[in-house]
Amino acid sequence: MKRVDLAVIGAGPAGMAAATEAAGAGLRVLLLDEQRSAGGQVFRNVDAASEVRDKVLGQDFVVGRKLTMGLAHRDITHVTGASVWSIEDRVVRFVTGDEAQEVCAEHVLLATGALERAMPVPGWTLPGVMTAGAAQIMLKEAGIATRDAVLVGSGPLLYLVAVQLLRAGYPPRALVETQTRGDMRGALIHWRAALRGWRYLQRGAAMLNELRNAGIARFVGAREVTLLGRRRVEAVHFRCGGTVHELASDTVLLHHGVVPNVQAARAVGVPHRWNNRQHAFVPEVDRWGRTPVEGIWIAGDGAGIGGAQVAEQSGRIAGWAIAQALGGITLEERNARALPLISKRAIELSIRSFLERAYPPYEAALVPEDEATVCRCEEVSAQEIRAAATSGCTGPDQLKAFTRAGMGRCQGRFCGLTVTRLMAEERGVDPDEVGYFRIRPPIKPVSLGALAALHDPNDPLEQVGGHD
Repeated sequence: MKRVDLAVIGAGPAGMAAATEAAGAGLRVLLLDEQRSAGGQVFRNVDAASEVRDKVLGQDFVVGRKLTMGLAHRDITHVTGASVWSIEDRVVRFVTGDEAQEVCAEHVLLATGALERAMPVPGWTLPGVMTAGAAQIMLKEAGIATRDAVLVGSGPLLYLVAVQLLRAGYPPRALVETQTRGDMRGALIHWRAALRGWRYLQRGAAMLNELRNAGIARFVGAREVTLLGRRRVEAVHFRCGGTVHELASDTVLLHHGVVPNVQAARAVGVPHRWNNRQHAFVPEVDRWGRTPVEGIWIAGDGAGIGGAQVAEQSGRIAGWAIAQALGGITLEERNARALPLISKRAIELSIRSFLERAYPPYEAALVPEDEATVCRCEEVSAQEIRAAATSGCTGPDQLKAFTRAGMGRCQGRFCGLTVTRLMAEERGVDPDEVGYFRIRPPIKPVSLGALAALHDPNDPLEQVGGHD
């Protein structure tokens, strides 16, 4: 079995930064990522993007090339198209195509990033409905822009995707925003912290101004959002300011925030706690990225949402800390490099309290109405989950036996938080008491052929039981 000093899972900002710093300190690093090139979601396909696409996606996208360049280090082995399905005792198992491989690492860094929060409003499973992030992936990967789309939800990513579509020559029809003007006024209690992140406010204001100058309609404070259609989505129905609106469109992009991708962290036994500000579970990590599980580290949005710059900073900090733990650098060297960056990271994170208050998730999608589908894989409705909770079902794992929710291909990645909130609401308890699905290997689908390929036919098999 191959051995490395550090296995990094995920080649986004955190993973790339950590791999570069660890390799620079003399560690042998294996960087595993599902994508065909480094970058993660933020810098997806950045090395192959044309000048035209660079202008569409903006300067914040182009800076990703500085991180991808660092992966040319001789002590970094970057494996693309790698799907990690098991991490046990720091043995990382993954598949590339049909080939199964495993590696033993002294330390494992999870840099798995974030997931878009599911937005289960009535009609969200209709063809023609996707997330704003999915539309951005099409733009980054293939230069394909959605035409005449209506963007629904809340958060700065809505503005970014709308601006990128506008620059690509396909301006969206409208933005239907679920945050209220009262949310923005309430966020002003964090004005001092927000001013520390003034660059984010400046970029946000510039995007809104660009959309305003282009004549893109905005509806702020939308409620009772319903997507209408028979064979595919045909319109967005909502109430705003006492008026009922219905916007015709065959493409709807949903978004109301991102949440940590915790599947791998839960699979290795890292404790998690409910974060009321992010409306999600986050893993327990210290300021270096170290978890309570020996040899397991987490950096980037997978440890709590902070954005690309914070992810990069956290990756560098974790890379230096792991290098120090393995003797690559001294404690004094680690502190000299990392402590100033920890302070800088705190400044970058200061804007989060303002953003989380100004752009909360859409409450009617956090705790959806009975008719809304929650688990798309198994077609389980909110009503079925509520009924199970009132019938004595106490948590998500038991819910699998009642409804099969969370047992589909995504393994609860997209329905898990909604399931937790629904059950907590129905039982009148905190989400921490309800908990989350227990995640076991395989954390990603893997074929039986790939599993069989890991067996060495020369190893003796232990026979259990006797034969007559």
